[in-house]
Amino acid sequence: MEEFLKSNGVQYEHHNVLEDQQAVEDLRRRGIKSLPVTIIDDEEVIIGYFPKKLIPALKLNVQIDLSGKTDWLAGKYDKVLGAAVRTTAQFTQEQLDTDVPWRPWTLRRTVLHIMSFPEVAYLSHKVGSMSQEDMRASDERLKDVHTATQMAEYGEKVRRDIVAFLNSGNQEAFDLEVPAHYGGEVTVLELLNIILSHSTHHLKQVYHYMQTGLDLTLQDPATEADLEGIQTPEALI
Repeated sequence: MEEFLKSNGVQYEHHNVLEDQQAVEDLRRRGIKSLPVTIIDDEEVIIGYFPKKLIPALKLNVQIDLSGKTDWLAGKYDKVLGAAVRTTAQFTQEQLDTDVPWRPWTLRRTVLHIMSFPEVAYLSHKVGSMSQEDMRASDERLKDVHTATQMAEYGEKVRRDIVAFLNSGNQEAFDLEVPAHYGGEVTVLELLNIILSHSTHHLKQVYHYMQTGLDLTLQDPATEADLEGIQTPEALI
């Protein structure tokens, strides 16, 4: 939760921070199955990045307004998704079909994940959510996207669609509140901001794997300037 708030310029004090194992057990006891979650005074539970609840509950003297961030988001999505598209050209089919070492996913699925989560987030302004069902439906739509060429074509379409959406000035769509598996009840614009960080983190993981696991030299990767300002977890894996 802290990373989500900090990524939007919010500073706050920890409220009843639990040790990792204790926190896991506490969440299980409460029947909470998704993160992030904020528990205040051991009573009030707020699941997800939900500013309209978090700000008054934590008595934060802040305002979160992403209305002026569309240009920045469009530029960053252009860079991140463009980099993901370029990266696919470096992989053989055998590499794409092999599991990555940090989770039981193929490299193909990992790279498609970088591209597809932004698409599902963007489409939330049409379907009204970014639920687990929406993500599974996305996986089903992509089941026949296997080759590097197919992946690049898909990723390029996602890049164009998201950049065009963010440049559309459609404030009604930007401000639409949607339930999301990542973030809780958020606006579409807030959701795209969260998923940008998510995809960038996975892109960094892929870069690391290419260099340390596949002995590949990165060709035209995203630069530090391209990724500047995008909040990602400190731990790479």
